Amino acid sequence: MDLSDLIERNATFTPNKRATIFEGETLSYAALHARIAQAARGLKSEFGVGRGDRVAILSLNRPDYLVLLYACARLGAMLVPLNWRLAVAEQVFILSDAAVKVLVLEQAFADVLPALEQSLPDTSLVGLDFAPPRGIAFDTLLGQAHGDGRNPHTDLTCPLLIVYTSGTTGRPKGAVLRQEALLWNGVMSQHMHGLTSDDHVLTVLPFFHVGGLNIQTTPALHHGATVTIHARFTPEATLAAMARDRPTLTVLVPATIQAVSDHPAWATTDLSSLKAVSTGSTIVPPHLIERFVARGVPVLQVYGSTETCPVAIYSRLGGDLSRVGSTGLPGLCCEAAVIDDAGNELPPGTPGEIAVRGPNVFYEYWGNEEATREALHDGWYRTGDIGLRDADGYFWVHDRKKNLIISGGENIYPAEVERVLLEHPDVAECGVIGRPDPRWDEVPVAYVIRRAGCSVEAEDLRAHVLTQLARFKVPRDIVFVDDLPRTALGKVQHFMLRQLDAPESSQGDAI
Repeated sequence: MDLSDLIERNATFTPNKRATIFEGETLSYAALHARIAQAARGLKSEFGVGRGDRVAILSLNRPDYLVLLYACARLGAMLVPLNWRLAVAEQVFILSDAAVKVLVLEQAFADVLPALEQSLPDTSLVGLDFAPPRGIAFDTLLGQAHGDGRNPHTDLTCPLLIVYTSGTTGRPKGAVLRQEALLWNGVMSQHMHGLTSDDHVLTVLPFFHVGGLNIQTTPALHHGATVTIHARFTPEATLAAMARDRPTLTVLVPATIQAVSDHPAWATTDLSSLKAVSTGSTIVPPHLIERFVARGVPVLQVYGSTETCPVAIYSRLGGDLSRVGSTGLPGLCCEAAVIDDAGNELPPGTPGEIAVRGPNVFYEYWGNEEATREALHDGWYRTGDIGLRDADGYFWVHDRKKNLIISGGENIYPAEVERVLLEHPDVAECGVIGRPDPRWDEVPVAYVIRRAGCSVEAEDLRAHVLTQLARFKVPRDIVFVDDLPRTALGKVQHFMLRQLDAPESSQGDAI
């Protein structure tokens, strides 16, 4: 059995049930299964895609993204989702690092082709919405496909995804997720959301990220539910879909929660169909959660990473949502612990590194044995995140371990300072980093985006932070900016901020 068999089973049980909805077009489970099987035949007959081969995709969200995922599962091949926000050089690095055999792409991202021709001339090309030079259109591939579309020795133990993570330094690493990781991730998503075949998931986050792909989308398809897919997130389209399409579940990261709840249509949009909104990807400010809760929609938190597929720790629909700031309990099918540097589990209430073990955890970093050894210890994935666990087993995530600021021997968690800054009514977004200091080793520095029309000054924000946090946690310098470097899901990239801050630190305060 492989992961694509779940789609086939649903096609047998409910062939006419809507599987996906995209730009007004619907694929039933029968049609989705047929397209997956035909894509697998085409990849095998045209390009000889075998067990373990890599197929990359560079595309906005669309149903054929999922078709390729399950076609790779059927063949025992691996899908490499490419972040379309990356520069061409970064995309070419990933394609080269993964030794991709076939690249499937949208015409909008054809800028990668000249560089690919020079660096990887043997990579075969498939155009989702066009016929690329020396390539073939996807529908043509499906039309001329033949054969059985299967490879021997393919099952749930086969690697299925190589998802590249940005990391904090150096080149990105490709986290390898087996088919079984997606299976067990789906079981935990079902447990988290009370997911059934009657649910209707609205997916607006990018499929190149495990959050958009695996928190609700693939679990919904495994359980026979319906998924409405947006090519990319916009607050207008998301709110319109909530009112028109009547989804029961969706995933929004803090940046997209803020975007939809700041939109003029927020107050009048009918949200009554939503039984829950899930969020995560970073520490979630309580005031953003409250915006949905005030509208009668429960907000579930999920903690994880690319390496955990990502569902690892979560709060559950119908469970205890009263512990403000908690990301919940270890998932139904995995373990989580808070450990010290030696790997010893710490007692409740003591901060340490969060570690996760279970069938949802990644298998390895592609071609990087050293990084794999650093991250995996006796099956435990050391996340690099700092948190604690209370006496009842609930987790709180404080910050990235590598983002810890040590000032005069005191630990400062940037997320704590950011949370307080974000509570100021004139602050829209912020990022806090450590700046080298000859006396204190490091001091906290804040980069702040003011809300439109506001003119708050640095001293006002320092005074605000001082009302809630110790003096050594108050930012030494506050730099006002128009934007912050961030990942595709809106996380502030603190390592980029540190690079940008380097010239400032050599000049002293720059308020």
